[in-house]
Amino acid sequence: MKTYLNPKDWLRLTERPSVKKSNLNKLVNEVFKAVKKDGDKAAKKFSAQFDGVELKSLQVNSKTIANAHKQLSPALKKAIKLAKQNIEKFHAAQNEESKRIETTPGVTCWRESRPIEKVGIYIPGGTAPLFSTVLMLGIPAKIAGCKEIILCTPPNKKGEIDPTILYAASLVGITSVNSIGGIQAIAAMSYGTKSIEQVDKIFGPGNQYVTAAKQMAQSIGIAIDMPAGPSEVLVIADKTCNPSFVAADLLSQAEHGADSQVILCADDDKVVNKVLIELKNQLKVLPRKTIATAALKNSKAIVFKSLKDCMLFSNAYAPEHLILANNKANKLIPLITNAGSVFVGNYSCESAGDYASGTNHTLPTNGFAKAYSGVSLDSFVKKITFQELTKNGIENIGPSIELMAEAEQLFAHKNAVTIRLKNKQHV
Repeated sequence: MKTYLNPKDWLRLTERPSVKKSNLNKLVNEVFKAVKKDGDKAAKKFSAQFDGVELKSLQVNSKTIANAHKQLSPALKKAIKLAKQNIEKFHAAQNEESKRIETTPGVTCWRESRPIEKVGIYIPGGTAPLFSTVLMLGIPAKIAGCKEIILCTPPNKKGEIDPTILYAASLVGITSVNSIGGIQAIAAMSYGTKSIEQVDKIFGPGNQYVTAAKQMAQSIGIAIDMPAGPSEVLVIADKTCNPSFVAADLLSQAEHGADSQVILCADDDKVVNKVLIELKNQLKVLPRKTIATAALKNSKAIVFKSLKDCMLFSNAYAPEHLILANNKANKLIPLITNAGSVFVGNYSCESAGDYASGTNHTLPTNGFAKAYSGVSLDSFVKKITFQELTKNGIENIGPSIELMAEAEQLFAHKNAVTIRLKNKQHV
């Protein structure tokens, strides 16, 4: 983890580790083209090529899903149910009541939500079975009323999916579970195959290959939640932080993957030094030490002159996760303009948001928090606007519409109003 003291080149320090876009896009194009043409056959071929697994079937049968709970301890099932309860509570509160607004006498406008009928959720597998993401995506999809929820996740070398993922899928009511990951999974959900239905929108985090595949899906007309790539966290700390807490938070993100990035910002180099000592000690006993160590090579500790400068840098970086590890955390909140999810104070660890506090952990990465929000109930619905005009209503705003339409030289638009204004019958 490199340390920088009062850097002048902030823009360079906001850069994320990446692979060459040209190579990445070329590969994505090849996979999409093949899956579009050969469906399941191509999807299985790429699973063998990229993941080293030979698949006889992509879809997981219902009996395997139903029996998955037997392989989990009662304590883990209880913990998952607690998380489910909190996630449901937080997302159910996001339901909006439709409000009818009379903008002008006789002119009423309102908006209603309708669920997206078919959604695809991608659950990263790789080095860890992220069953928590099943909860984060499946729960709001069910609350929204999505009719079909298609899940894709990479299997292990035996072609099996972790039972915890299957249990979570069963618990939240996933429609279909499929043993497939990577670019080929996104392509399959985009075009549809014999085993995997085409969906209207794709959700879920993943590595840079999955993110590029989702962007390709978007280019062919399939909606996506956001560009959610390798995980990242930025921690703002001062002398009131607990260095061991901060080190633990940094490592909790670093262990996600070698392409993850963690950033420490502080207003005192002594704070950074204390955190780095803790980081080194905790890393020694971490089971995923090799992965975390690789991620730390892409990571930075930056000392600024003030917490205000730390906040300015954070907004420029636009982190997926922002932790305010200091006693002034609440006072810093108004300064935040760009962040996926914020963890306020020394006891608000990022792990809480990843699992059980209730907020969603599917968040924008790679600086996309400048323009994207994390997944919410709104992500699974369309907002449809309505307007109803009475005879009195069209008489009140009709003349203005006529003038505006004529000014734009759209005379058919004008006539649609004029013909109503001239109508003397009561309709």
